[in-house]
Amino acid sequence: MPQNSKIITNQRINSIKIGRLKCVNELNEIFFHPHSLTAILGPNGSGKSTILHALASIYMPEEGFPGEDNKLGDFFPRSPQAEWNGSNFNINITYRRDGSLIENEIKNYGKAENRGSRWIQIYARRPMREVYYLGIDKCVPMIESEKNNNVKYETSNVSSALITMMLNKASYILNKRYTSFNHHQKPNGSKFIGVEIDGLAYSSLSMSAGEQKIFLILETVFKADKNALILIDELDLLLHDEALKKLIYVLSSHANEKNKQIIFTTHRELIIDLADKVNIRHIVSLDNRSYCFDETKPDAINRLTGEQVKPLEIFVEDDLANAIARKICSSLQASRYVKIYMFGAAINAFTLLSSSLIRGEDISHKIYILDGDEYSTPVAKSTALDRVLTGTEERTRQLKVEGQGKVIQFNLPDNLKPETYLHQLITEISIDGLENDALEIITVANSIRFEMDSHRYITNIIDRLGLDRASGLAKIIDLASKHPDWISYIQSVSDWLTPLVEQLRERMN
Repeated sequence: MPQNSKIITNQRINSIKIGRLKCVNELNEIFFHPHSLTAILGPNGSGKSTILHALASIYMPEEGFPGEDNKLGDFFPRSPQAEWNGSNFNINITYRRDGSLIENEIKNYGKAENRGSRWIQIYARRPMREVYYLGIDKCVPMIESEKNNNVKYETSNVSSALITMMLNKASYILNKRYTSFNHHQKPNGSKFIGVEIDGLAYSSLSMSAGEQKIFLILETVFKADKNALILIDELDLLLHDEALKKLIYVLSSHANEKNKQIIFTTHRELIIDLADKVNIRHIVSLDNRSYCFDETKPDAINRLTGEQVKPLEIFVEDDLANAIARKICSSLQASRYVKIYMFGAAINAFTLLSSSLIRGEDISHKIYILDGDEYSTPVAKSTALDRVLTGTEERTRQLKVEGQGKVIQFNLPDNLKPETYLHQLITEISIDGLENDALEIITVANSIRFEMDSHRYITNIIDRLGLDRASGLAKIIDLASKHPDWISYIQSVSDWLTPLVEQLRERMN
């Protein structure tokens, strides 16, 4: 007998790590937080769809409740050219069972190397969750699959709070006023949808491809129960930019409210501008190995494929560190010699360094800078590099020797976050001789006594002054650089950069 309530609730997939699966090899862990939406970007053939196929197969629906029961064999069928033996990946999940919280549980999946091996987990032992996968095939316009030139069907109007919400959101996304939603049924029993605008009723047979896709996504997402996982391949396909942005806003709001996770692939660069609502994960394959980089912009892909724009390359964690690095460069009159990249989480510094070492690149003009609050000791840095650059052969050991000293840090005082320390510097600066704009920053900073989230020490100043983030960070860092302790804070970066700049600078005798 079906149960009235689910045994398993509050499901979240925290991450996936792939050893080998189709074209994906040794992929570092992909995290699906902090946002409910995750975008997987990457060039064709990098493995984006493969990751979605894996995610679509890890769960099974709880008995008596809705959801798709996709299996790995459905997405990776056996063939004379592909047995998929040796495939392996694992997931990290959190959920509640009968009210008890189980966090960070690891589940392993794959096939043994032996021919004829079966996929594990055993299908009946997979964790339970409501899952839906929307592949590209489901977005084919219905008219293209219709064989008859005279289609008959019966129409029934559908009305509910969910339908009203769906019509409202579709109207917002597509800038049309939809007034009703219908279900149509052909004599053979097959069903499809229809809508009405300004008294004109039409079915999905007459819809544009993008319009049909919007309704498919909204109906799937809104009908899914809370805690569901929805996977969408090529979310941007058939959609213009404005509709795609609005769709992201709608999905983000709904997923946050209902504790749903939506993971999708895309090629559209505008997604990067929505990083406040979407986890940005970029997949790239280098030397038969796959890498995932957080919040990596498209020009970083050009760098990873070998294109070098400027002779000196500085890699930093985030936009705050970017502003600090730019200040260092400008103070040395070196901005025209330097390209600065952001790599996201601190661990990615070691992944990027490892990639350059493996490819045999000249790393003498590259430096990887950490904020200073993680991997702050030589031992911690060495251990982190060992995690991403594995192996016991002599070449690997030599690469690790070459990488020593390439990951440095700002000289942050113990037990302080970068934002907290910079706020401290600002509040301690002498106001003598300062311009009014600098005095206003100090006034606002002095009014901020304590923040639970250390990021707010800087963000709050920018927000209160009404500045855009980039210019706000530049002003704050410029002011902080006037503190006597600034030189010590940036010393390691300045020591690396100064002699290289001197080599590049033209001398006017």
